Amino acid sequence: MTTSSTAPKRRPATPRCDLCGGGDFSIVSATDRHGESLQTGLCRGCGLVMHLPVPSEAEVADYYANRYRQDYHGEQEPSPRRVMRAWNNGERIYRQLTPYLTGEEAVFEIGAGIGCTVKAFETHGHKASGIEPNHDFNTYSRTRLLTRIENTNLYDLKDAGSPGLILLIHVIEHFSSPSRALKHIHKLLAEGGLFYVECPNLTGPFATFDRLFHYAHIYNFSPQTLQVLAEKCGFEMVASLTSENEPDIHMLFRKAKAKPTAMPLGSHAVKVEAALYGHNALTYHLRPAYLLRRVRKLWSYLVEGLTAKSFVDKLLARLQAKERPKA
Repeated sequence: MTTSSTAPKRRPATPRCDLCGGGDFSIVSATDRHGESLQTGLCRGCGLVMHLPVPSEAEVADYYANRYRQDYHGEQEPSPRRVMRAWNNGERIYRQLTPYLTGEEAVFEIGAGIGCTVKAFETHGHKASGIEPNHDFNTYSRTRLLTRIENTNLYDLKDAGSPGLILLIHVIEHFSSPSRALKHIHKLLAEGGLFYVECPNLTGPFATFDRLFHYAHIYNFSPQTLQVLAEKCGFEMVASLTSENEPDIHMLFRKAKAKPTAMPLGSHAVKVEAALYGHNALTYHLRPAYLLRRVRKLWSYLVEGLTAKSFVDKLLARLQAKERPKA
């Protein structure tokens, strides 16, 4: 579904890179994945890829509160398949982070979506909560999954209870200013607390060139630009949980006592540009890694189609039974 027809208009501005502050950009694309007008630039100073111009904070807040889920997912209430997929993903994140946790951490998710990751951590014994700006999925989360997820914006949140772990799952690419967002998250996190981020890996790559860019993803990161951004905002790397050629970046950081020295990016823009144009449609789709992922995804779609409704019915019954007072 095309997002540009309902996306807010962006006002002209002198573009500055959110990572390095530079103003030297190469235009890498003039259209989005639907062929609609969307100008995307590559910062020559550091390799960050972003919309030109970037939407304002007010425009982004309005879009995500009212239109994002319908534009991006095509539904106002999540389907059983989407819930099943989100629940399994939440369990995967829990397993992935368990080696780094004590089990006592309070967990807080920013941009919690349906709420499955928050609820998954809660079922494993963590005090878990979060925020989600969109009205539609937040209603489902609170009334069906019985989560503690508030319908609010990050910058309206002054206190999250100093959680020991903050999750940012496929959200950082949506901010008008990721650096502002990470600095705000830094203030919310407990001293020495952990910060986990997932986002698409532009240099992975995660799609063919004609499918890379769309309105909802204002920024496009490589592992290097994401790490440097986090370091500049006061975090130190704990672990990179995916390789550089995977379609998603999974990184775990810790709130540092002293601001870490960000690694130099040097000629990273050249590497990003080479990755952008490194495949045509044929070579992209013939990669063994892509073919294996595609087979796994098609199998998961088949399983979801056959079992999702039953899975979600049982899940909701189990969650609601736990909330009932014991006789």
